[in-house]
Amino acid sequence: MTKHTYPMPTLAVAAGKGGTGKTLLSASLALVLQAAYPGRVQFLDCDVEEPNGHLLLHPELTAQEPVAVLVPQVELGRCTRCGECAAACQNSAIAVIRQAVLVLPELCSGCGACSYVCPAAAITEVPRVVGVVHSGRTAEGIEFHAGRLNVGEAKATPVSKAVKRLVRDDRMSILDAPPGTACPMQEAIADADYCLLVTEPTPFGLSDLRAAVATCRSVGVPCGVVINRYGSGYAGVEEYCASDGLPLLGTIPQERQIAEAYSRGEAILGRDPRWQRVLLDVLATVLHTISEMR
Repeated sequence: MTKHTYPMPTLAVAAGKGGTGKTLLSASLALVLQAAYPGRVQFLDCDVEEPNGHLLLHPELTAQEPVAVLVPQVELGRCTRCGECAAACQNSAIAVIRQAVLVLPELCSGCGACSYVCPAAAITEVPRVVGVVHSGRTAEGIEFHAGRLNVGEAKATPVSKAVKRLVRDDRMSILDAPPGTACPMQEAIADADYCLLVTEPTPFGLSDLRAAVATCRSVGVPCGVVINRYGSGYAGVEEYCASDGLPLLGTIPQERQIAEAYSRGEAILGRDPRWQRVLLDVLATVLHTISEMR
């Protein structure tokens, strides 16, 4: 029988809403993995509109790369104002108004359709910087990458894609996805081997969890649930998981100690010995699921 060598798994951590403890869990998982697999772990912060993984992992950032997208530049001397470019643009990023050609680079997706259809070859594509990717390493040895979208930019996905291009087959990768279920979250979790969905035991948490589960399934990424601030008495999330056959991977209790540690910039779930075993059990379940699918 031929022996297959698979790349190391990529785990995304996401949430249907902000403030559920997504980054706390993803940073803690990275720390636990690093302890178990020294030098073989990377953390990628794809929450590019508000990255905060560095607040918990405290990396030494040693490099940065700008992220640019190609946007149209019109040579008015050659332009015939035919309007073919505007008709081809799906984002209304270019418009022909009488004798003027208006370009809105913030709306441009960089697809290149306008330059492709221009009969006068009057459109070229020029780079426009929309963000940056910072890279470094934590004191524990975790390879760290984080994207940051420039203030005022409307599209986060180009920066998220730039971060994800740094995923390595020889590393166990933790992706901290943006909250919600919109395009940035979908881009972050796409192609991951598994997605851990962090939620809270409230009716709002359950509603957002349902949307996040539907998103994972629509992009073909298996998922399981971790309940943060567990112990409020609301059982709706657990009942939903049971009725839907959704794995409940673990719970994080509502404890003042955890909140205080988080406020100090400490990933207590990765550092407190009580939680080492809990997170290792979660990881063991997830990695077994991935191996079964392969």
